[in-house]
Amino acid sequence: MYVYDTVTDAVNGLKSRGFTIDFNLQENCIVCREGKFEPSDFSIVEVYRFEGDTDPADAAVVYGIESSTGLKGVLVNGYGVSADSMTTEMTQKLRIQKT
Repeated sequence: MYVYDTVTDAVNGLKSRGFTIDFNLQENCIVCREGKFEPSDFSIVEVYRFEGDTDPADAAVVYGIESSTGLKGVLVNGYGVSADSMTTEMTQKLRIQKT
């Protein structure tokens, strides 16, 4: 696993390693120019969480995602007060598992 200091560093690092698609979150799926993916249609390969040191609104999670069709990309989402609304299934899919 890589270590990044900022959201920008994480996004650029993932993109340099082939995660070139920009995914966007909708309530019950992720979307990109290439299509729409339900929670069962993609896997989270890497996760990087960033705390908002000076502003809680700056808290974000960067996901490295691979679709069932082989597309690899990045999804950036806020959490806490900045989190987007999602269905329970999407919330479960994107939940960070502590090991």
